[in-house]
Amino acid sequence: MVAGHERGERRRVVAVLGPTNTGKTHLAMERMLAHESGMIGFPLRLLARENYDRAVRLKGASSVALITGEEKIVPPRARYFLCTVEAMPLGRRVSFLAIDEIQMCADADRGHVFTDRLLHARGAAETMFMGAETVRPLLRRLVPEAEITTRARFSTLSYAGHRKLHRLPPRSAIVSFTAADVYAIAELIRRQRGGAAVVLGALSPRTRNAQVGMYQAGEVDYLVATDAIGMGLNMDINHVAFAATCKFDGRQVRHLTPAELGQIAGRAGRHMNDGCFGTTADTEGLDADAIDRVESHRFDALRQLSWRNSRLSFASVASLQASLRRLPDRPGLVRVREADDERVLAVLAADPEVQRLATGADAVRLLWEVCQVPDFRKVMSDHHARLLARLFRFLSGSEAACLPTDWIARQVDRLDRVDGDIDTLMQRIAHVRTWTYVSYRGDWVADAAHWQDRTRGIEDRLSDALHDRLIQRFVDRRTSVLFGRLKARRELMAAVTGDGEVVVEGEAVGNLEGFRFRPDAAVSRDGAAPLHTAAKAVNGAAHRVVRQEVPKRVQRLEADGDDAFALTDDGWIAWRQAPVGRLVPGHDVLHPLVEPCTAGLLEAEARERVRRRLLDWLRRHVQTRLAPLFQARAASLAGAARGLAFQTAEALGSMPCHACAPQLAALNAADRSALRALGLSLGRDSVYFREMLKPDAMALRALLWSVHRRLPPLAAPPPGRVSVRRDADVPADFYAAIGFRVLGALAVRIDMAERLAGRIRALARHGQVEPGRESGREPGRELATLIGCSRDDLPGVIEALGFERRLSENGAVFAERPRHPRTSVHHRPRRRSQAAGTSPFAKLRELTQLG
Repeated sequence: MVAGHERGERRRVVAVLGPTNTGKTHLAMERMLAHESGMIGFPLRLLARENYDRAVRLKGASSVALITGEEKIVPPRARYFLCTVEAMPLGRRVSFLAIDEIQMCADADRGHVFTDRLLHARGAAETMFMGAETVRPLLRRLVPEAEITTRARFSTLSYAGHRKLHRLPPRSAIVSFTAADVYAIAELIRRQRGGAAVVLGALSPRTRNAQVGMYQAGEVDYLVATDAIGMGLNMDINHVAFAATCKFDGRQVRHLTPAELGQIAGRAGRHMNDGCFGTTADTEGLDADAIDRVESHRFDALRQLSWRNSRLSFASVASLQASLRRLPDRPGLVRVREADDERVLAVLAADPEVQRLATGADAVRLLWEVCQVPDFRKVMSDHHARLLARLFRFLSGSEAACLPTDWIARQVDRLDRVDGDIDTLMQRIAHVRTWTYVSYRGDWVADAAHWQDRTRGIEDRLSDALHDRLIQRFVDRRTSVLFGRLKARRELMAAVTGDGEVVVEGEAVGNLEGFRFRPDAAVSRDGAAPLHTAAKAVNGAAHRVVRQEVPKRVQRLEADGDDAFALTDDGWIAWRQAPVGRLVPGHDVLHPLVEPCTAGLLEAEARERVRRRLLDWLRRHVQTRLAPLFQARAASLAGAARGLAFQTAEALGSMPCHACAPQLAALNAADRSALRALGLSLGRDSVYFREMLKPDAMALRALLWSVHRRLPPLAAPPPGRVSVRRDADVPADFYAAIGFRVLGALAVRIDMAERLAGRIRALARHGQVEPGRESGREPGRELATLIGCSRDDLPGVIEALGFERRLSENGAVFAERPRHPRTSVHHRPRRRSQAAGTSPFAKLRELTQLG
C-alpha cells in the first residue's frame, strides 16, 4: 500500500497548511511536475480532471494519467497520476505523492480514506499534504516527521453584513444547503437580475463545469450553490452571501462551524483580489466571534480524525465485519461511523443466497468490492442494495465471472433518454454514474471499453440536457446580455425585424403589433433598482426605433389591399393580423365608426390617415357581408314596401310582425313580390332576410348590435344551432337583433320558429293528435327535433308561440289561442279592389239588378 517505500531511503514529508486562496494546490502541481514521476489525490473528481488537463498541457497526454472511480485514462508510459483520493493506485511507485484537503481526515463519511493516506501513502522522494491549519496538531502527532509550513492568504476577506437578495453586488455567490432553497433563490435572481448559475453536489462534473463556465464567462453575474463550492472551485467571486447557516449532515440539522463558514466564504476574492462575505434572505447576521474567526482564519483545531481498519480479514463475512469494527490503537483517531459500504454489507450478509455464495476468501473479497460500488444518489436505498446483490450473484454464479451483457444493456438503455425535469435528469445521471463505475472494473464486464464509452456518452448527453434545463429555468439570457451591455456603458442598438419583433442588442425585447409596442414582461416589469434601470434603458432604445418604424407602417397600411384587413370577434380591426383600431358607435347600427389604436406613437395627421383607411375598409366589409340589407335600402320600392325594407335593415335583418304591422297591412301584391325578390320573407310572426340567418352574417349582426349599445361583444350562437337556452344576463333585444325569437326558456331562430308554428297550426286545424303517438314513437320528439331542443323544453316553446296542448282520448291535440289584434297581422283589413267596377263579380251584380 505504501507508494515508493524503501528501507533506508530518505523520504521528505511536507505539510503545507493555510486558508483558501494560498496557492497550495498550485505549489503541489509544480513540485510533482519537477519530479520524474508523481501522484496527487484530490477530494473531487472535477479537481482531478482540472489538474489532469493542466498537466497534459505541460507534459503531454502520453505522460499523464487520470484515475477516478468513473474514469480511467492511463497511457502505457504515464508518469504523473491525477486521481481522486479513493482511486489512487497506491501500489505504484512514484517519486512525489500529495494529498489535497487533508483536513478531510475528520469528515464523518470519507475521512477514513484520507486518514489512511495520511498514515500510509508516501512518495519515494517527497510527500506533501495540503489543507487547513485545523489539522496541524493531529498531523504533528500522527506524522511527526512532517515539515509543516504555513502559507498566508493572497488577499483579505472581510465581513460585509446582511444584504437583501436584490442588493447583492455582481459576482456574488449565494449559498444555501437544500436543493429546494437553491432553486427558489435562483428563480428569484432570474426575475431580478436576469439569471444565475447553479451548483449542487448532485450535478455531474460536466454539468457543474458548464454552469461554472457560464458564470466565469460573464453570461450571468450570480451563482447559487450548496456548500459544493466550498472545495476546489476557483472562480471570480467577489462576495459570498449565506442564505442559510444550518445544514443537515446526514444525521441532524446543525449550525455550520466557523471553520466550515470560512471554507465556503474563502471562495470570495481569488488570488490578489480581496473578497467579502455576509448573509442574505432570511438569515440574520453572523455573530462577532464567527466573523472574527473567518476574517483572521483562526479556527479550532481538529480533535480527532476518522479511521477505519484497512487490514481486513476475508476469511468469512463475519470476520470481515469484525475487522471493519476494529477500534484504532493510536490517540487522535476515532473509528468512523458506519459507512455506506458497511451498511450495504450488513444488508447483503443477511441474504441467504449471498450467504451461500460468499464462502472462501476470494468470494468474501468479491463481496466487499461489490459493496463499495457507490450510490451516487447518496440515499443508499433498498434499490441500490438489491442492485449490488444481483451484481454479486452474477459475478459469483457464472463461470466467466462477468455480468451478463444483455442485462447490462437493459439497465443502461433505459437511462439513455433526455426528457424530464431537472430532478429526473439528476437521478438518471446518478444511476448511469454507478454503471460507469462498474464498467471500469474490467474483470466484471466483457468488452469493458465498449461499456465505458457507452455510459460516458449517456452521462454526457444527460449532463448537457441538465445544463440546458438549468438555463431554461434559472437564466433569462436576454436580460443577462442587456445587463452586460449596460455595464459596459454602451448605447444600446435596436431594430425592428420584418415580422415586427423589436430587438435590442440582438435580444428580442418585445413586438410592434400594428402601431402598439408590447414589451416583454421580463423587460417592462418593475423590480430591484438595477433591473429597473435596465428596463428603462431597454425600453428607451426600443421606443426610439419603434418611432422611426411607425411612419413607414402608416404608408404600408394605406397602400395595402382590403385582404390585409380583418374584423375580429371582439370588435377590433386587424391589419396584417395585428389590431390597429376598434369599432365605436356611429349614427346608426349599420355605420359604426373606427377609433385607431396607436398608443401615442402617431401624430394627429398620421392618426387621421389611419382612421380614414380603416373606416373605408369597414364600410365595404359591412356592405359586403350584409349585402341584402343595403340592397333593400337602395331598391326602388313603393311607400309601404320601402318603409318596411328600411325598418328591417335598421333592425339588422329581422323583426317581429307586430313591430311593423302598419307597413305590412299597407302592402299590396306587387309590394310583396318585390320584397320577396330582395330576399325578404314575410312570415306569420316575423319578417326576415334569409341570408341574414347564415353564421357569418349573424356573427356580424351580433357584433354591430353590441358596439352600437356600447356593450362588450356578445357572441352569436354556434353555427348550425337553431335554438339555444336563453341567458338571463343577455338582453332579449340581442336575440331579436341576430334573428332569434325568445320562446319560453329558449331562443329559437325565427325561420325555425315559423316552421314549428306552421306545423302545430296545421295539426290544430285538422284536429290531428301530437306526432309520434300514432306511430308508436315517443310523443313530441318530432316537434322537438325540428328546433333541436329537448322534449322538456317543448311545452314552454309551444305556449310562447300561442298554442295550447289539450289531452283527448287519442292523445294530445293542439289549439291556437285567440290573438290580440296588435299581435295578429295575418288577417289584414279588407280593401276594395282598385278595379272593383270591372271585376267579374261586379258585372254579375249589375246583370242581376237589370233582370
